[in-house]
Amino acid sequence: MDDYKGKAILITGASTGIGAGVARAFGARGATVAVHYNSSEDAAEAVVKDIKASGGDAFAVQGDLRTSAQCAKVVGEAVARMGRIDVLVNNAGALVQRQPIAELTDAMLDDILDLNVRSMMMCTKYAVSHMAPGSSIINLTSIAASNGGGPGAAMYAGSKAFVTTATKGLAKELVGKGIRVNAVSPGVITTPFHDKFSTPEQLETMRKTIPMARLGTVDECVGAFLYLASEQAASYVTGQVIEVNGGQYMP
Repeated sequence: MDDYKGKAILITGASTGIGAGVARAFGARGATVAVHYNSSEDAAEAVVKDIKASGGDAFAVQGDLRTSAQCAKVVGEAVARMGRIDVLVNNAGALVQRQPIAELTDAMLDDILDLNVRSMMMCTKYAVSHMAPGSSIINLTSIAASNGGGPGAAMYAGSKAFVTTATKGLAKELVGKGIRVNAVSPGVITTPFHDKFSTPEQLETMRKTIPMARLGTVDECVGAFLYLASEQAASYVTGQVIEVNGGQYMP
């Protein structure tokens, strides 16, 4: 797969974790990458620096994607710099916090849905008019969409189930424009996500349910994104979810 050179790629939530790893991978293969961040400016600029050092081009773009206006702003700034979008990676999202249903508030519900649902749908809305046939959208869902997630994560799991289902609906809707829509569903990956939301004891409990008997890494997720973004390798692939979970969930 060598068809990334010169591609214009927007990755939301690309300052750390899986988003950062995917951004670096596309950049190292000659793409121009818009590295979106919300509050982690230094981390985003580090990703930009790494991409430029590897031979690609990149720039950072800031925005709080919990609002539709900021989704429009981020897409608009990316298009202003790149002229178009060849690949949109909707990676931004968060668990927010583990919350038992008895303690769920309206504010928490809104925050989870805005971060995981609104950001994906509205960034897609604003990007598609700048995408030509042969373009690709890749959404980040989660194993939680299939197994309900861990303790206090029911709303997060539900929001990611929305992403999974919407991916299939958008694939049908956008196929006439020549735009493929797919998703990557990671399992338990060692990223700042779990540093923030999972205790060592919770991670060990999860590890014991994985046939490979270990947690995954960011680098082990990157290949799925590279594959789905490639017209050479995946031109007949749309509406699909690639599971990257060490065998923890097998559809």
